[in-house]
Amino acid sequence: MFAALNEKLQGVFRKLRGEVKLTEENIKEAIKQVRIALLEADVNYKVVKKFIENVQTKAIGEVVLKSLTPDQVFIKLVHDELVSILGSHTSKINLKPNLPTVIMLVGLQGSGKTTTAGKLAKYFQKEGRDVLLVADDIYRPAAIDQLIVLANQIKADIYYDKDSKDATDIALKAVEKGKKSAKDIVIIDTAGRLHIDEELMKELESIKAAVKPDEILFVADAMIGQDAVNVAKQFNEVLGITGVVFTKLDGDARGGAALSIVEVTSVPIKFIGVGEKLDAFELFHPDRMASRILGMGDVVTLVEMAKEAIDEDEAKQMAQKVGKTGMDFNDLLQQFRMIKKMGSLESIMKLIPGFSAMPDLNIDDKQFKRIEAIIYSMTPEERKKVNIINGSRKKRIAKGSGTTVNDVNKLIMQLEQMNKMLKKFKNKFGGMNKLDKKMLKNMFPPMR
Repeated sequence: MFAALNEKLQGVFRKLRGEVKLTEENIKEAIKQVRIALLEADVNYKVVKKFIENVQTKAIGEVVLKSLTPDQVFIKLVHDELVSILGSHTSKINLKPNLPTVIMLVGLQGSGKTTTAGKLAKYFQKEGRDVLLVADDIYRPAAIDQLIVLANQIKADIYYDKDSKDATDIALKAVEKGKKSAKDIVIIDTAGRLHIDEELMKELESIKAAVKPDEILFVADAMIGQDAVNVAKQFNEVLGITGVVFTKLDGDARGGAALSIVEVTSVPIKFIGVGEKLDAFELFHPDRMASRILGMGDVVTLVEMAKEAIDEDEAKQMAQKVGKTGMDFNDLLQQFRMIKKMGSLESIMKLIPGFSAMPDLNIDDKQFKRIEAIIYSMTPEERKKVNIINGSRKKRIAKGSGTTVNDVNKLIMQLEQMNKMLKKFKNKFGGMNKLDKKMLKNMFPPMR
């Protein structure tokens, strides 16, 4: 997500680092490079023009505070302008006091509407809402079956009618069912086309007039870039969309559509899809996204993910145990389980400040699997007492895990190093104070 843009902007900031103060000359060069970076990221040229003008106006004559270096001042200016073009504030779904709130999903075929319907339903379920999904795509053969599968996965109610060819009638009956069964939210998955046509728009207008949805969310595939912005503009002109959901944003290295759509359509981004799993779905926060783009991480989202995935009592017990006796292989396994609940290691690392700018860190999920295989090949006693693992035991563990004795040795050394670090931090600081890149790389060197 935004990898190419992040890399280019990091280069701009590095050049400013070490400058004594901001001058018209170094600002001019930095602005030029930011402009190129945004255009290469497929950001709408009108948006780029406005962005550059605003940053340049604010940068020229900016007084560098004693506590800030010129690159930090410039980063702050770019960050604030990114927040502005991304929408300035978080736009949540407008839930009605009188049930149910009706949400209508619209967009082109292949944009991910049906999957988004399932993700959105799960998102609201986590908030304790009772959701009814509506399969209203009567043209794509697999659409109804796909939504039925998703509804079963998240244990949500679904309304569909495979015999009906009237999308408006299906939507009306579904909303009526939602009212009778006191559903909090009704999510209507409408049909799409490969391109906008009159027939599609008439059908969507008919559904809108019949059910009077509280929200019309345009679902856009981030991978198609500026085409998503242009299509959103057309949908907005006809239907008056209330928000945008970007799918596949995790696979879009440029991110130009997300950086253009709010400015071009005046419609807020409300959610983003950041993976294939049903819980890889986030409320969109402009300030947090701006921080991610600039390699500043997103600690708030990381904390929210941790709260949701990790049992607080379990984490406290583990911290107390490790603080007293150090870490053994059972503790390491438990840590891995906690981390995996939060998502892929790559997605977690991107949320830690500075780590998105460390492409050479070389830590991946496959590494975790190899480590787990080694630990699972140990006896319960070996997991608790690393010092009893001699040469013959190492051969047996390596054979059982499909790895090498060298891999087993590396893992044992990593555990010993972790315990040394924990002891060092405990003695010197009374706890963990910051992550060191070199230490982290040594903890998890790549296994081959």
